[in-house]
Amino acid sequence: MSKQILVVDDEERIRQSLNGVLKDEGYEVLEAKDGVQALKQIESDPPDAVLLDIWMPGMDGMETLERIKAQIPNLPVIMISGHANIELAVKATKLGAYDFIEKPLSLEKVLLTVNHALVFSKLEQENRALRQEIQRKYEIVGNSTGILQLKEQIKIVAPTNGWVLIAGENGTGKELVAREIHQLSLRVDKPFVEVNCAAIPEELIESELFGHEKGSFTGALTKRRGKFDLANDGTIFLDEIADMSLKTQAKILRILQEQKFERVGGTEMIYVDVRVVAATNRDLKEEMQKGGFREDLYYRLNVIPLVVPPLRERRTDIPLLAEHFVAEFCLENHKELKKISPEAMDLLTSYPWPGNVRELRNVIERMVIMTRGVLIEAKDVPDPVREQPKAQLEFSFFEYNLLKDARREFERRFIVKKLTENEENVSKTAEVIGIERSNLHRKIKSYGIDLKREAQ
Repeated sequence: MSKQILVVDDEERIRQSLNGVLKDEGYEVLEAKDGVQALKQIESDPPDAVLLDIWMPGMDGMETLERIKAQIPNLPVIMISGHANIELAVKATKLGAYDFIEKPLSLEKVLLTVNHALVFSKLEQENRALRQEIQRKYEIVGNSTGILQLKEQIKIVAPTNGWVLIAGENGTGKELVAREIHQLSLRVDKPFVEVNCAAIPEELIESELFGHEKGSFTGALTKRRGKFDLANDGTIFLDEIADMSLKTQAKILRILQEQKFERVGGTEMIYVDVRVVAATNRDLKEEMQKGGFREDLYYRLNVIPLVVPPLRERRTDIPLLAEHFVAEFCLENHKELKKISPEAMDLLTSYPWPGNVRELRNVIERMVIMTRGVLIEAKDVPDPVREQPKAQLEFSFFEYNLLKDARREFERRFIVKKLTENEENVSKTAEVIGIERSNLHRKIKSYGIDLKREAQ
């Protein structure tokens, strides 16, 4: 489909000239003789780019530009003027104009500028889509008490420069918390650099964190910037910090205190401004007592402590997480969107998930790939989850710390059971359990319950 270009100019001769040359290049051309007509055209059929004259009777180009940007901020607008000056060009740029072309028009320059504007617009759209995809991938899913409290804490902490220490078991989603803090911070447009301290060999960790100069050690063939250097003005996420040696901890502490360092083999002092978010799956106070973690580093990092609850303490989030992962893996594997039956979901919510959200994610991926139909049933659930002890099913409510979380999980299971007994008939189920049909619908949606008949 050819791209649409809107030409806005009060001179018919200019419009006709631009119309002809743009059509010759394969563009579809729309015309408007003033700003009012242009805004109506954009509202009814938004073009891909606009060529806009500045000097027009009535609403001039500057006011028109301002209104276009208020209506469609990402629409590329190229300004045209026969009386251009630097002040006017700067003002147009500040209002959001893509470029500024002087009259008499060079048609070659017009075509080149339009082409560049369309390419730039496409890249912007792809970048926004990529950002949205990344945000969806790293979204913190859940509405349990623990997760809602965590999300609220993140909202408070994120806009500040406070350093954060995230604690939680393996697989709970500590990285998601770190990324969410960065996304909601004032540094969102700056780098987010992740360092897995447990995955870097001891002999290389200094080079990874601080960088090295060419020839500083065997294999250092070129100069390399370290993670702290790359994260300048942004956020550095130090994951599994308890796995660093005491020697490396001392160097990290120095950087955190002074915000400066030297590359391995270098003499130049490099200054950085980074926000530090750290995470660990260990009890750092216990590690300090054992002599495995520096006390001064702990208190430097532990400005704002956050705790990510394990999945067994937030079972009400399992249906939401499960559906989230199903959608993700169906899209990733080009499969029709699948649903999880109430019986299968009951098995998932009953399982203790020692591997937390990461284990649930892996199980969902396996079921999405291996289940032939669009409905994931109890028989499709992997054996370890399906064959869990009966006692575990019966007494899992006692694992909750808060009464409201246990009550919420009981209500979800109760509704699932009654829906199954009444053949997924919502009206009949509402009558049997004594609540309004609309209220039952709200609860079904809130708990992420997918009716078998909907899946079929």
